[in-house]
Amino acid sequence: MIEQYQRYGIYYAPEPQSALGQFGNTWLGRDPESSDSLARPAVTGLSDADIAAGTTSPRRYGFHGTLKPPFALSVGKDRAELEASLASLCQTIAPVACGPLMLKSIGRFLALVPTKPVAPLADLAATLVRELDAFRQPEDEAAMNKRRAAGLTDRQEENLVRWGYPYVMEEFRFHLTLTNKLSDDQIVPFTNALSDLVATLCEAPFVVREVCLFGDPGDQKPFRLLKRFPLAG
Repeated sequence: MIEQYQRYGIYYAPEPQSALGQFGNTWLGRDPESSDSLARPAVTGLSDADIAAGTTSPRRYGFHGTLKPPFALSVGKDRAELEASLASLCQTIAPVACGPLMLKSIGRFLALVPTKPVAPLADLAATLVRELDAFRQPEDEAAMNKRRAAGLTDRQEENLVRWGYPYVMEEFRFHLTLTNKLSDDQIVPFTNALSDLVATLCEAPFVVREVCLFGDPGDQKPFRLLKRFPLAG
């Protein structure tokens, strides 16, 4: 019997043997596909304990970029149906290419973000959000109010009500999260360390050739990468 999860997310995650995948998984100390713990890289200016303390949130989620945010399955739907629909949809979508990745501060956390052109990636995310929406159980009012507490624009509020998450469609900004929200004394050493580590990863175009289904077991346990789905072509 196929294992069911509390929530599912559709993410980009690089193949673990790729340079980007090896970097991301070792930086966070975990392979979300195998659930193996991994030794972190030796980094000038940061201890292993420093990195562990600064990456607790992205480590739980696994190295990824969100395409369709996590959702509980709607009544009457199951994981097998979701996987079948996702596989079928992916065969209608071509791989997408963006400009090279760059290290960026987003608020108080650090992430890798693609450079222009990014419209094809935004289109991919919008397609996944829209076409698989029937699988999403609507958010209850308490969950939506928690999102609203951060302060939403009118457009973000519309997205929250329609799609269950504020930062989709025109508000979508793809990023590969690398840290928690950092304190003032963490920002400089983490930025310096990561700038060196990602330099060679930020030279070639960023290409998405497959998407991944992740599962959230609940109770703050780590997300699992359940299956990879190649895009057409």
